[in-house]
Amino acid sequence: MIQLTNISKSFAMQELFSNLNFRLNPRMRVGLVGRNGSGKSTLFKLILDEEHPDSGEISIPRNYKIGSLEQHLKFTEKTLREEAALALDEDMKYDVYRVEKILFGLGFVQSDLDKSPLSFSGGYQIRINLAKLLVTEPNLLLLDEPTNYLDIVSLRWLKTFLTSFEGEVIIITHNRDFMDSITTHTMGIVRKKLSLIAGNTYKFYEQLELGDELHAKTKAGQDKKIKELEEFIAKNKTRASTAALAQSKVKQLEKIDRMEDITNESTLKFDFNFKETPAKILLDVSDLRFGYTKDKILFKNISFNIKKGECLGIIGKNGKGKSTLLNVLSRELKQLYGTVDMHTSAKFGHFGQTNINHLNLNNTVFEEIYGVNASLSMSRARSICGAMMFSGDSADKKISLLSGGEKSRVMLGKILVDEVNILFLDEPTNHLDMDSIDSLTTAIQNFDGVVVIVTHSEELLRKVANRLIVFAKDGADLFDGTYDEFLEKVGWEEEEQEKKVKTAPKQNQHMSKKQRAYIVSERNKKTSPLKKKIEKLEALIIQTEEELEQNQTELIKISSSGDSGAVGELYKVVAKQESLIEESFEELEVVQYEFDDIIEEYDKKIEEIK
Repeated sequence: MIQLTNISKSFAMQELFSNLNFRLNPRMRVGLVGRNGSGKSTLFKLILDEEHPDSGEISIPRNYKIGSLEQHLKFTEKTLREEAALALDEDMKYDVYRVEKILFGLGFVQSDLDKSPLSFSGGYQIRINLAKLLVTEPNLLLLDEPTNYLDIVSLRWLKTFLTSFEGEVIIITHNRDFMDSITTHTMGIVRKKLSLIAGNTYKFYEQLELGDELHAKTKAGQDKKIKELEEFIAKNKTRASTAALAQSKVKQLEKIDRMEDITNESTLKFDFNFKETPAKILLDVSDLRFGYTKDKILFKNISFNIKKGECLGIIGKNGKGKSTLLNVLSRELKQLYGTVDMHTSAKFGHFGQTNINHLNLNNTVFEEIYGVNASLSMSRARSICGAMMFSGDSADKKISLLSGGEKSRVMLGKILVDEVNILFLDEPTNHLDMDSIDSLTTAIQNFDGVVVIVTHSEELLRKVANRLIVFAKDGADLFDGTYDEFLEKVGWEEEEQEKKVKTAPKQNQHMSKKQRAYIVSERNKKTSPLKKKIEKLEALIIQTEEELEQNQTELIKISSSGDSGAVGELYKVVAKQESLIEESFEELEVVQYEFDDIIEEYDKKIEEIK
């Protein structure tokens, strides 16, 4: 498997990481996390040999193929078949049947093969890129933000595909729910170091927080001991009677490996400024219709009203009109028919894909934010700039020099400064890292006004939306319920179409039961020892995790006592338990895959006799 040993990498004067060590085991699906700029994409480039480490070694087995998914969609051929066949190497260039088989497996049909790649929707264009990647038969998929530009239906499909992929996967994405649903491990670049755990991002950050707390407690004990030694040396080094003892303490002090303070990485801080209003209903929409031409209507007959404290989610496939609806509601566009009435006390903030262009390119970040609210003090404006990660001199950068993600943060900052009671938000989580998305989600939940949000994030929808407007094949409809209720009662039409209903001719019922009983018996013989092993490993993991938690709590307590011997001994126990848990998870994973493969094999046999 792939192994990274003592990898270090810097650009100019900036060190990204140092002495990284990592081994990718079979069937591992790893989520790679870390703040923007921490070096995640660079790590991918090192593995792909597109960049070279300053020091260290990357070991990749012979004939082990690594494939990376292109984020940007670029097609050059006239037909789907020809486009996908571009991935065939010289030895396989005539094996077009292999290309067709993969395309059919990804949901394309025979009649699609001669269509232009550009004629397909964004989600299916991503599948074309995936087909080109899978034609090369990769062992490992490296996916850097594969969820960018995907709508909610395509995201759900990709999630299912990656979960069933037979090889290894390393994925970078800020979509936490997507990552956690497909990965077996989480790996993070934090403070220029690499950490790996078996489990999801929540478990990773919990352990990180516990480690930080332990570090702080241990360092406090060390600082106390250093201070005591320094005070003893200062008092006794000049006395003849105690000079030798003081010198001994000097040597003891010199041997101490001093711990450094933890440097916390900055996170966006959100707290929307609610404008008080006596109104219960802030937005009333009736019979709304819009199209860029009268012949091409994007939506019609949309009617709803929304009260304080409610959140309306706008969802659906790309290109159907979600952002357009938000722009009509926020008066960026004029409807063809119908009304959008806001209460006289209503005031809204609009974060959109297009209104970022309204920023004055000649202004600084500070000037753009400070100019929003006349009652705002300069210190408060600087504080908002800092909350948007423009602290110090960076607040004086010109808007024209900012990246797309930085401009998005300025727009969010302008909304935070203003007093509003309606928020129109179009994909607000784009360009945000996981911690910042959590902060934004909490701010939306705490906002007392109305929120109308366009998002492809199922996790965000589940946490904030209590009503939906769903763009489907035939326009848009209001669904009066949560996202999970929508999935249960309605669901996505595209997913229903992709389900293959298998029918088989009726067989002799008695014979079928006899065959089924024999197959079940054979299956149970093979799975029984594996099942016992799984149960034993699960019990061991649970017991060790409980003991580990107790020891970590005890370690935090005694680390402030200054008893370095006891701390050291208990720290060894904790490290051993952590190692045992990791090894047990790895063994459990192997056994579980073997168990699942047998179940799948025999389920197919049972299905064949039905």
